[in-house]
Amino acid sequence: MLQVRNIEKYYGSRNNVTKALDRVSFEVADGEFIAIMGASGSGKTTLLNCISTIDTVSAGDILLDGENIAELPAGELARFRRERLGFVFQDFNLLDTLTVEENIGLALVLNHADSREVKHRTEEVARRLGIEDILDKFPYQISGGQKQRAACARAMVAGQSLLLADEPTGALDSKASKNLLEIMVRMNRETKATILMVTHDAYSAGYAGRVLFLKDGRLFNELLRGERDRQVFYHEILDVLALLGGDISDVL
Repeated sequence: MLQVRNIEKYYGSRNNVTKALDRVSFEVADGEFIAIMGASGSGKTTLLNCISTIDTVSAGDILLDGENIAELPAGELARFRRERLGFVFQDFNLLDTLTVEENIGLALVLNHADSREVKHRTEEVARRLGIEDILDKFPYQISGGQKQRAACARAMVAGQSLLLADEPTGALDSKASKNLLEIMVRMNRETKATILMVTHDAYSAGYAGRVLFLKDGRLFNELLRGERDRQVFYHEILDVLALLGGDISDVL
């Protein structure tokens, strides 16, 4: 589904250049759940921003279903994001002036979907995520965990190809984090949603099927969970993080 080929990202001017990504390459198969980890400044958020088209690469290619994201004209980017990418952010990014139902269905409305289809698909995804009873409420009336579920529902309601999550549990307590991660696993298994999640938290990464580790803008290592127990996988993740050396305190 997703191919990242030798991408590089530079910031700054000619006399003061920072290389945020250094020839990063990997592939994501349809239906995979992948976590991206690394210390502060490792390039993980920059990588997600480039994949999401929020930022652009300095070199290399990013292909989604064979389409080169880096070559999309500016006028097509908004449509591409609405139709192909789903976003889940740490701070939810729900609109306070819209109800939960209106927030979830916003992408469908922007795509000029029929009102009956918007209602049907919104209610269906809300039921799947266990928030069908709060659709008429506004974001300020619900808990952080419910907000994040609503954000997940909004990200997947239009049948987007790829779900991108940037520290989705960062603003949640441990119980809400566990609930959200279990929902993401269920989404991945039942709907074959392809998920790419940036996280600094080894516990959260343990729910993924594969973990990519970045260090200084390069792919440092990767782990495949396979059939191993999540707790065993969690400790293997900690072992790789320990190899990152002095940056470990920024990751844990």
